[in-house]
Amino acid sequence: MTLVDTASRHAPTDAPLIAPLVERWSPRAYDPTAELSDDTIRTLLEAARWAPSANNVQPWRFIVARRGTPAFAAVHDALMGFNQAWADSAAALIVNVAETVDETGAPRRWATYDLGQAVAYMSLQAQHDGLHTHQMGGFDADRLAEAFGLGAGLEVISVSAVGKLGDAAALPEPLREREVAPRSRKPLDELLIAAA
Repeated sequence: MTLVDTASRHAPTDAPLIAPLVERWSPRAYDPTAELSDDTIRTLLEAARWAPSANNVQPWRFIVARRGTPAFAAVHDALMGFNQAWADSAAALIVNVAETVDETGAPRRWATYDLGQAVAYMSLQAQHDGLHTHQMGGFDADRLAEAFGLGAGLEVISVSAVGKLGDAAALPEPLREREVAPRSRKPLDELLIAAA
């Protein structure tokens, strides 16, 4: 088994950060035998529950699909081919859904932003607990909405793979290369528009 040296995946930061931020990365190689307990899933969702949101509306909803279930197959089948090539080994696929309108039909302008924060909280909790997550945007949202009976005002924004790190050698070649490529980010100065 060729596991990636996780220390080599730590973010080369320009300022000291907490460990889950430095250690978090998005692998594609998952252990196909690892499972998530009910308590583990509950902890991940609890972390998401405590994310901040505009007016404390909490416009996030989740579909948790464990590997080996019909729900997992439905989510996996809705992924684009590139993601299907590796996501089948994740212990769970979590569909991240934003409630984009309120009970009167008015748009919730910040819903997708708030959902993003909830997913970030979940990702950091997963990292803290020895798990890894990988966010995906390559999926058929209409297919997922139909498969899970999502009504109007519920929009699938992303899908998260969750699980234990697996064997990078099991990935197809282009993905294996990306799995071990050096991590990089734009310089902070390039991201900063203004500072007073």
